Amino acid sequence: MLKEANSSIDKKRARASFDRAVATYDEHAALQRMVVDNMVESLEVIRVAPKIILDVGAGTGYCASSLEKLYPRARVVLLDLSPSMLTYASSKDTRWRSHRSYLCGDAESLPIADRSVDFLFSSLTFQWCSDLDGVFSECRRVLKPEGLLIFSSLGPDTLHELREAWSAVDLSPHVNQFIDMHDVGDAMIRAGFASPILECERTILKYGDVFGVMEDLRGIGAVNALRERRRGLFTPSKIKQMSEHYEKRRQNDKLPATYEVVYGHAWCPSRDDRAQDGSTVATFPLKEIKRRE
Repeated sequence: MLKEANSSIDKKRARASFDRAVATYDEHAALQRMVVDNMVESLEVIRVAPKIILDVGAGTGYCASSLEKLYPRARVVLLDLSPSMLTYASSKDTRWRSHRSYLCGDAESLPIADRSVDFLFSSLTFQWCSDLDGVFSECRRVLKPEGLLIFSSLGPDTLHELREAWSAVDLSPHVNQFIDMHDVGDAMIRAGFASPILECERTILKYGDVFGVMEDLRGIGAVNALRERRRGLFTPSKIKQMSEHYEKRRQNDKLPATYEVVYGHAWCPSRDDRAQDGSTVATFPLKEIKRRE
């Protein structure tokens, strides 16, 4: 079971943080929107006409709005761990005859019937889950035969600059740990998905100082949710020490913050085949998916 990287995620803290971030999320979610746009663009040439779409980790509804434009006849079910995010997403949907439904739930235990979903979409959510094997088993369970799964998550190189700057201060974990792309592919195979396709892309955001990095993270609710995190406030001297170490990375008057985004794509088999081994996992750029469908 693949639990090592995120086994200590405090779901209550994560939920409370996302609840608090409702008012600021959209302002700070430029990367999140870019990732969704990349995923939706890859779907424009995939021949699928879903009736039921499940958006896992729906947030403020940006993903759902994009999917509704692409599949106007589909019913989109928005599922999120944060009830406040769902309330906010619902308030923005002012259509008289909306095709949306809203569910508060966890990706590790989807409150969805077996084989009831044509298409499961999830962007930058699975990294908040403790048991990735369980997540993909749940995705497989709720998808209909030949249903489509497409998702994005974060790889271990994400925010390595911030992690290394804090490591110079103390040994406590300050940045969540993320799972390698190849381990993600293996988990998909164990869950029974057919020949997953995976890609890893790095995006580097630029900031004026380290406090801009942390402000963006707080703005989307992406705080340190590790159970082993250090409790209490940091002294000004420790924050200064961390900032000084981060400053060593300054180039062209900007500080980098790396995001390693893992994109995944797979189909649910038409029958219950025996799980394959990891040798069947394909890795190539997301744009290649368009030429293979």
